[in-house]
Amino acid sequence: MNLQEKFTDLCLPFSKDQKLINGFWKEIETKYTERGRHYHDLFHLENMFLELENVKNKITDFNSVSFSVFYHDIIYDATSKSNEEKSALYAADRLHKLNLDEDLISSINTQILATKSHQKSGDTDTDYLLDADLSILGKDLPVYMEYTRKIRKEYAIYPDLLYKPGRKKVLRHFLELDTIFKTEDFRNKYELNARENMTTELQLL
Repeated sequence: MNLQEKFTDLCLPFSKDQKLINGFWKEIETKYTERGRHYHDLFHLENMFLELENVKNKITDFNSVSFSVFYHDIIYDATSKSNEEKSALYAADRLHKLNLDEDLISSINTQILATKSHQKSGDTDTDYLLDADLSILGKDLPVYMEYTRKIRKEYAIYPDLLYKPGRKKVLRHFLELDTIFKTEDFRNKYELNARENMTTELQLL
């Protein structure tokens, strides 16, 4: 099932307005294919869904997590420090129009905001979302290095003089955590690899 079909199926229990749903999908597609997006794109969403399918039976509300995947990076500007807040507001506006109830929208809002700091949340569904978002860190080294090249392109506005210290700070932050991944499933699958990958990147910077 492609992303558009997945999004449509997700929306239909809440709204039968196909024109509205199609319009919201077109917005998602347009946002995630903006010029300047090299990593935070539709392929990133596809990868997150692939990861989450493997643990679907452990997620309490797969609908809310799925909406969070679609909207967590809908606003993405490498120069902004408020992408997650803007994405959460954008999602809330659209989800109200799809007739989702307030509790569900609030839950999705919280999940999207959690992707800012990637701290263990105490909510299993949110932790699975965060782990899927970071799963690229634990992939095989060639895939990881391709990810680092894409991230560098997204931050092309910054010269190495500014980018490299910032990137090192991010890597060290993750490496200093007790665990990068919040759930046992993702820890077992990716923790070791992620630490090796980030240590390698640090040495190359």
